Amino acid sequence: MSKKSNILTIIYHFIFGVTSSVVGAIIASWPLLLVFVIVQKTNKTVNLSIGQVMHNYNQLMWYLIWPFKHKLKMSNLPTSSLAAQHFADVKKLLVLAVLAFLCCLLIFLWNRSQKNKALKLNKVWALLFLLLPIAVLPFALTNFDNFFVVFHHLLFAGSSTWLFDPATDPIINVLTEGFFASCFAVAGIIYELYFANQLLER
Repeated sequence: MSKKSNILTIIYHFIFGVTSSVVGAIIASWPLLLVFVIVQKTNKTVNLSIGQVMHNYNQLMWYLIWPFKHKLKMSNLPTSSLAAQHFADVKKLLVLAVLAFLCCLLIFLWNRSQKNKALKLNKVWALLFLLLPIAVLPFALTNFDNFFVVFHHLLFAGSSTWLFDPATDPIINVLTEGFFASCFAVAGIIYELYFANQLLER
């Protein structure tokens, strides 16, 4: 394998690993939110039924992941202009992640159909990517709130639109810290499993 193709393979697997974790977390967010709403009874904080909360979440997620949906409208939960801007920024990242995931998946399926080992990841790189999240794990586990703040500062540098006011954006009363922490946990597990599989693959 040439040096150039090796670099492309490393980039491919990193993108596939990260986007797989994002897509996995998106899918898992529905049952996770349902559990948190039932357990924490957050639907009562916004005076909605559990079904209404999930319906509004469906509308939010459809806006965030469907490229051709240009306006966010939730039936029972208002959205301020600042929150709308933040969701628009999130949409750009999620749509990019989903499209990148689909491209990587198509490449994987094509490569597998050809029984080609050109995309086989070097064990050293697989181990490096596997260990990468461990550097931030203690910080995330001991103080998720600060970790969440740092995460937003990194992804949305120079913007404070992600600081929601419950009075104007009641959706934040439903999307609790515990819910977000669980989504991050799912993403982390999927990411680790991806590179653990690359490490163990013969």
